[in-house]
Amino acid sequence: MKSKYIWMDGDLVPFEQATVHFLTPTLHYGTGVFEGIRCYHTSKGPAIFRLNEHLKRFLDSAHIAGIPDIPFTRRQLVHAVHQVIRANQFTECYIRPLIYMTGPLGLNLDAWQPALGIAAWEWDPFLGRESLEKGVRLMVSSFTRHHPNVMMTKAKIVGNYANSTLAKTIATRAGFDETVMLDPQGFVAECSGENLFLVRDGVVYAPPRATVLEGITRDAVLTLADDLGYEIVEELISRDQLYIADEVFLCGTAAEVVPVREIDFRVIGTGRKGPVTHAIQQSFIQTVCGDGPRSNEWLDYVDETVYAV
Repeated sequence: MKSKYIWMDGDLVPFEQATVHFLTPTLHYGTGVFEGIRCYHTSKGPAIFRLNEHLKRFLDSAHIAGIPDIPFTRRQLVHAVHQVIRANQFTECYIRPLIYMTGPLGLNLDAWQPALGIAAWEWDPFLGRESLEKGVRLMVSSFTRHHPNVMMTKAKIVGNYANSTLAKTIATRAGFDETVMLDPQGFVAECSGENLFLVRDGVVYAPPRATVLEGITRDAVLTLADDLGYEIVEELISRDQLYIADEVFLCGTAAEVVPVREIDFRVIGTGRKGPVTHAIQQSFIQTVCGDGPRSNEWLDYVDETVYAV
């Protein structure tokens, strides 16, 4: 089903009319912030996964980026997301809020004013639906993830993703599905748009949060892994530790939970989805579909009329 409406600064605008001016500063300088959120079909109707947490990070990203005077509260944005999904009659969709800047071109943030849009569309898992079962192939990128004193790495700033785009494009041109980004010290950080985990001897390892974007799905995976009884260790991970892992998997709002079968032409484990990845993936699917023990905590049902924040 095609998206019919995009919410822009408080109004639903027909899809084709939801445009911005060519001289919009965000288009030229990458100063803006965005968020990625998913809505899932459940037996109780469409439900948005961890909406409040995503919108909190969205507004935190604006704060980190130094964007002042956002004209909407989180409560208003919760209502706006519901409104977009209802207007487009989606039962499952991906949701993209964006704060972009308006005003004269130049490099002074204080000369601009923020504007805000929210779009939604039907979107399969980012790395392909088949990736959820058969896994993906990765290569380690020659591009380094941003140094934390070069760009604000805890915010989903529009311009940050030029780095990810360059890394991902080279990987796909080389025949891989995704890329692994190392931090400026050479340790594993994350992928171009997903967080990364490895499993060894039944223990789940993750790069420390200081070196990565603190993904909402990453946090959910860590919580679900703990619920399942797995030991979790957050520590620095070297590139070669990936090669000898029993399992490696990725997660993100767009990608969901995806096994990795190969990195840099090295087969990971058996080359198939491992038991730990399978257990966490199934727990995640049950949760977002409304059938898990944390579903009531993490799902925001679109048909509800109370927008608690």
